[in-house]
Amino acid sequence: MGIDLKHHHVKKSNRTAPKSDNVYQLLLVKLYRFLARRTDANFNKVVLKRLFMSRVNRPPVTISRLIKQNKEGKTLVVVGTVTDDSRVLELPKISVAALRVTKTARARILKAGGEILTLDQLALRAPTGSNTVLIRGAKNSREAVKHFGMGPHKNKKPYVRSKGRKFERARGKRASRGFKV
Repeated sequence: MGIDLKHHHVKKSNRTAPKSDNVYQLLLVKLYRFLARRTDANFNKVVLKRLFMSRVNRPPVTISRLIKQNKEGKTLVVVGTVTDDSRVLELPKISVAALRVTKTARARILKAGGEILTLDQLALRAPTGSNTVLIRGAKNSREAVKHFGMGPHKNKKPYVRSKGRKFERARGKRASRGFKV
């Protein structure tokens, strides 16, 4: 084989390890690296890839989102955090495997008779990801995303110190002050 001169110094930009130095996360990576190599299941490759991701790319998932995806006899898998949703009044029995579950979400799931697994417990129970549903959170729900692409006629959220009468409410914002965008 020759050298690809066109793409000779092109670096692969995909992560091959997590940036985090959390020992438990590194152990999970070691486990899922093994499973991804030794099993044919695509599930393990996806989980491994998500373990490498930054926190922005591992958005939290609320209980309400889990309920929508819940199926009898399936384990819901979240490579990220599961958070509580106070809008949900009645919680069904659900089985969840996640990197982290908030205190209130944990209490509510267990009270409803559900179960919470860690990803290493999931690997023992379903090494190929059988009877699981992989779920991701909404990535663009962050506050920062609301400001992206700011400009006239863009309807994006401006970075304003305060939301009062005196702050960015003049020209371009009101018809009585020249024009309104």
